[in-house]
Amino acid sequence: MKKIFLFSLVLLSGKCFSQEANKSFLGGIVDRLSFGVKAGSNYSNFTNAGFATDPSFGFHAGPSVSFRISDHFSFVEDFLFSMEGAKSKSTLFGGQDIKLYYVAVPVVVRYKTNMGLFIEAGTQTSFKVHEEVAGLKESGITGGSFAKNMNMGAVGGIGYLSKSGLGVSARYVYGLTKVNNFNDPTITKDFKSSTAQVSLFYNF
Repeated sequence: MKKIFLFSLVLLSGKCFSQEANKSFLGGIVDRLSFGVKAGSNYSNFTNAGFATDPSFGFHAGPSVSFRISDHFSFVEDFLFSMEGAKSKSTLFGGQDIKLYYVAVPVVVRYKTNMGLFIEAGTQTSFKVHEEVAGLKESGITGGSFAKNMNMGAVGGIGYLSKSGLGVSARYVYGLTKVNNFNDPTITKDFKSSTAQVSLFYNF
């Protein structure tokens, strides 16, 4: 009887220890997570497009989540609705703004100093949700749409995060994959995008 009681006590203690360990592990992860929101402006253009363009202004906004690795390093992931593109100076698109709307998901590694200044670098995957391009059909371009449904880019940036959670950042996104989804012999087939961003954000 004593052996059965002792065995039951050991099992109960082991179960309690396991539950506490799981709580401690999950609690540690939750403590390292922080959530926030950010918004700002885009200044974007195409590189090597084969037709004349000017940069155009857009915007971005959405939530973000960060995971603190240490006092100085963290992973940051944003989920942004972003308007990008360029202004065509060519009669090909009627000299109109080429507006491309994406859901952009940048993932960066951030190094923050004790003063709150930080640098960050990573990648961005963007999924096209809408486009506004004047004169696409009239120009005789084939392919059905101006831009591909997905775009990849490299991200680099700097910023400042205060102890209150309010921050400001500047990023540059350099396109790694071609933007265009159409065929035209007079236009470079592999032109890419480039976007400079300035953001205000707040971490809860």
